[in-house]
Amino acid sequence: MTQRFCSDTFDEKIIMNRRNALKNTAVLGLSAPFFLKTELLKQKGNPEKILSSYHKFRLGDLELIVISDGHILFDKIQPSFAPGIASDKVIKALEDNFLPSKEVDLAINILVVKSAQKTILIDCGCGFNFGDASGWLPKNLSAAGIKPENITDIVLTHAHPDHLGGLLNKDDTLVFPHANIHLSQIENNFWMGASPDFSKSKVNASLAEMVTNIARHTITTIKPKLHFFNDGDTLFNCIRLVLAPGHTPGHTIVNIFSKNEELVHVADLVHSSALVVAHPDWGFEGDTDFDLAIKSRKKVLKELAENRKLIFSYHLPWPGLGHVRQKDDGFDWVQTTFSVPD
Repeated sequence: MTQRFCSDTFDEKIIMNRRNALKNTAVLGLSAPFFLKTELLKQKGNPEKILSSYHKFRLGDLELIVISDGHILFDKIQPSFAPGIASDKVIKALEDNFLPSKEVDLAINILVVKSAQKTILIDCGCGFNFGDASGWLPKNLSAAGIKPENITDIVLTHAHPDHLGGLLNKDDTLVFPHANIHLSQIENNFWMGASPDFSKSKVNASLAEMVTNIARHTITTIKPKLHFFNDGDTLFNCIRLVLAPGHTPGHTIVNIFSKNEELVHVADLVHSSALVVAHPDWGFEGDTDFDLAIKSRKKVLKELAENRKLIFSYHLPWPGLGHVRQKDDGFDWVQTTFSVPD
């Protein structure tokens, strides 16, 4: 049964935790944006051009649209990425891939799946929780011709703030008022339990508490719209849900299929191509179960490489489409290229 939190004290705690999130350097898959790239919003006096980011393509009978919710900047790489790994190895891995060695900037790529009957969001971004560098989803949906009230369903891969934060406005009203919201039963049970277990994570207690409070508050608020799924379930005759635990207990991969075509949405299985795709054992501090996340990451990437599956990633570079192939003890991310812009 879903637990409710309705006291004024709890609401004040949520507000304080959101403020604190902007002061910390890493939050379980999100870093507080330090606005290093905020100048992009003002560049050449044309913020609308930067914010209006979407990419449309087809998968069988489905129309798919990638929408940008912005980005998340880690201005300090370790220990968020590759905790416990010698820093010279981490720097070399980044430099070998022609990437900055002092920061990791993560995309927030959100997938829309449109069938004849449904308009489905896979996750919904940060909302207002983490500043102006993110929370772009509503504006970019509008640019792509989609109104919030036209979203019929939202599938949450897991309950971290950069995936469910966009569900609520500041006054706790629903951003997508007509959408049914789908979440793993295991994920719900973890966050709504009496004491979520972070003993196998490398994140500190205060950040774990902040993320837990936002998850609980959001799940409680959306309860009238909430539906639960289990490992292996199929939704809408075009989405198959597969558990890949570790990042969170109910972390879910979303297989989108139509006719003989398939796209595998790997959610937060990986965050950096140079670090956790190429070196899946190096790991990520924000994983709730650090070792289990490594096991899931290696298993899924191996299957995707062997089967040459088209992949969509929430945090790899825009628009998050590509493939992986085996390379040494890890994998290579091969970004899909496009001949012309949208």
